[in-house]
Amino acid sequence: MRITCLFILCLVVLSFLASHIRAQDTTGLFKYIHLLPASEGARNHYIEISSDVDSTWWRWQDRGYNFGFNKKLTPMYTTINGILSTPYMIQVRGNEDERNRKRWGFHVFEGYARDDKSRITMLVNKHVEELKPVAELYYYGTVYNHSNDAYNWFRIGSDVRRHSYMFSRDKAIFYGSLRLTNALTLGSVGAEDIVKDEPKKDAETNFDQDAKYINYRELAQGGDGTIFYDKDRDIVVIKIKGKWMKVAVEELPDDVKYPF
Repeated sequence: MRITCLFILCLVVLSFLASHIRAQDTTGLFKYIHLLPASEGARNHYIEISSDVDSTWWRWQDRGYNFGFNKKLTPMYTTINGILSTPYMIQVRGNEDERNRKRWGFHVFEGYARDDKSRITMLVNKHVEELKPVAELYYYGTVYNHSNDAYNWFRIGSDVRRHSYMFSRDKAIFYGSLRLTNALTLGSVGAEDIVKDEPKKDAETNFDQDAKYINYRELAQGGDGTIFYDKDRDIVVIKIKGKWMKVAVEELPDDVKYPF
């Protein structure tokens, strides 16, 4: 009986202290960890964790932290010093002030390498191309610009060297086989698609001219077996022993017809 009474007394005291601390402490834990009801009057709750906005935070001096954020509007990073695990999923969503919740409002994931500068990045809706919004995934290096040298290889398929499929800014290397279930279209290149000198402006703001330079560079540096469609002359050409040669083609037989 005495033990039961003592236990009840302890609960009352702890409850009183907790409520007192919650009422008095506006700068401590209860300011940043919120227990919110699922809806008005609901018995079920969810947790929200937040940080203050502080433009003097020492981490904002690091480009890897402040790049793409407005430190006068963006809360300081909230850090979990341990392994984050969930039996459900991790989700990144925008809000009414999205530009200060995601880097530039685009980045949904960043994973840094051992140098603490190179990073894997995934972003959404930075660009619209071919009439549709684009999701992008790349491995960015330590050069903070949009040049070819700024992008490392991103391998898909395995972690074995000389295997799988690697992608960089303007080049892909397939170590494995490629099987198509539809057509293969060669690059259609003409004089209007070529720029011989690399543009000086940033590739992101001068993407059209930079893409034309890439056409020239890759065709100039392409080894034997490089093939493309010369749209100015309506011929297919291939490089053999360092020399461009025309691929011989002929009309279809009279009995071969396609419905497209």
